[in-house]
Amino acid sequence: MPYYYEQLNKEQQRAYHAMKEGLSSLAPSFPVPRLSDRELADIYFLLRLDHPKLFYSVKFSYKFYPDSENVEMVPEYLFKKNKLMDHQKAMEARVKKLARQAEKLSDKDKELFIHDFICQNVRYDKLKKAYSHEIIGPLGQGVGVCEGIAKSVKILCDALNIWCIIAISGANPEKGIKYRHAWNIVRIDGKYYHLDATFDNSLGDPEEIRHDYFNLNDKQIFRDHEPVIWKVPVCEDGSHTYYQEKKVSFTKYEDVRKRSMQAAKKGKKLVFQWRGSYLTKEVLNELLQIFQEEAVKKEKYAYVSLNWSQAVMKVSFENQKPDQEVKMEEANEGEVIEC
Repeated sequence: MPYYYEQLNKEQQRAYHAMKEGLSSLAPSFPVPRLSDRELADIYFLLRLDHPKLFYSVKFSYKFYPDSENVEMVPEYLFKKNKLMDHQKAMEARVKKLARQAEKLSDKDKELFIHDFICQNVRYDKLKKAYSHEIIGPLGQGVGVCEGIAKSVKILCDALNIWCIIAISGANPEKGIKYRHAWNIVRIDGKYYHLDATFDNSLGDPEEIRHDYFNLNDKQIFRDHEPVIWKVPVCEDGSHTYYQEKKVSFTKYEDVRKRSMQAAKKGKKLVFQWRGSYLTKEVLNELLQIFQEEAVKKEKYAYVSLNWSQAVMKVSFENQKPDQEVKMEEANEGEVIEC
């Protein structure tokens, strides 16, 4: 059963089902059990988290009559009916084509395929068009915001039989976070993990994909994510992050030095996660000293950028001296989510 559907009471489930049937049939209006304004808005929103294929409806209004147990829901569609059906077929074909490329992979590699596809092919939509909040933005136009990206991840996971939901966090104006944020939770080998392709997209580029937010546990993700609005599964396992799986998650200075020496010698970038003692300024200075010493040996300079929240560092060795010792990376992009 759809995840958020199961979180609702019986009456709310009736409204959910009525909305799903009405939107799926592209009805101009349809009856829905009469609930409060907030309940109807939440159910409509949760329905579209469970079913990203309903990308063509983004808003609704309703009419009600004093003696009726129902309200008449009037959805707002992004396209006229004939055009809408063309977009449905195009999205279905797009999802199937992408899924075929990964169908023979393990679940871990399917997840990685989906994440990397998003980071390689989707750019952030600064104009925040309506379709960028839906799968048609990332999968059809190559642009999206966090909501559209999370929905795209989910529909591809669904197509590849990977359990996946969309998590939503609240705003926090006191911390400068004006909007809600969306990402995914996946179940791989029986364990739940956070996966935020949007944050990784904001850090990397198509040629250099980042995986700072790949398979995190609750403690890790909530270092820089706000608490969720709707209940989600507990993610306890923190031992299968991308960097741990790739053996670039270090707990000892000597391991950092060894890999830094190799990177400086080969002229390659080193991206790694620090899991030793807590990343204090003192620890950071120790790491910077290692980078500088290895750079000097090759008559180069160390360029360092840091995602402090996730203790992930990117180091490159260049011929020119950097303007600043450490560039702080900020992955916290909050976007408007229409709820």
